[in-house]
Amino acid sequence: MTTPTQYALIIGSGFESFAGQRRSHEKMTRFGHPSAAVHEAVFEGRSLLTLARHGEGHSIAPHLINYRANLVALQELGAHSVIALNTVGVVSALRQPGELAMPDQVIDYTWGREHTVYDGSDGVVEHIEFTEPFAQGLRQRLLEAAVAANIDCHDGGVYAAMQGPRLETAAEVGRLQRDGADYVGMTAMPEAAIARELGLEYACLALIVNRAAGLGDGPIHADIESSILAAREQAMALLQQFFISA
Repeated sequence: MTTPTQYALIIGSGFESFAGQRRSHEKMTRFGHPSAAVHEAVFEGRSLLTLARHGEGHSIAPHLINYRANLVALQELGAHSVIALNTVGVVSALRQPGELAMPDQVIDYTWGREHTVYDGSDGVVEHIEFTEPFAQGLRQRLLEAAVAANIDCHDGGVYAAMQGPRLETAAEVGRLQRDGADYVGMTAMPEAAIARELGLEYACLALIVNRAAGLGDGPIHADIESSILAAREQAMALLQQFFISA
């Protein structure tokens, strides 16, 4: 009998908790403690591991997240596939705040983060292929769930990973546009690369919550407040359909 895939959900901004939690694990990994306890949940009849990327109460800035410990903790608890929820701003004219997207490429502008499990400490260094940074199979299954749930989730686009925690200047967003970015966020890297190093299937479900700096009609935080609820509701509906059919 085939062992069912153990899914994990990395919860980002806009999701403080997740329904169905039944047990918690306080993990210590070879890279230290993860951002928070890993919770076991039952969601639409399926076992699901959940982890708050920014910690309980959203207390950890993007550049200080222990991405290595987060992913190793999930792996050690049996995860095979990781769905990452990431809030983003929209850079291109592809989408609007309140909508969803499934990026298929990434540009990494971050610096100074512990970005690999191959740091030489154990004498092993590997050079992973990262041509396609997000797992195509998992992306496709999520996109199929979006269609089944009648949710408009854009297929593709380039995620620009910025250092944070501040938001970008208008000039920086102009550079991102010239570089071909479609979305801007702060947490997909090094998360996606570390997941690949660990052999975890990983995809980013992006919640578009604002127009990037210089592209909106008003303050960015007002844009976020007016859009995040709609994006979150659509993300939950997509995930419900995904786990019903998983």
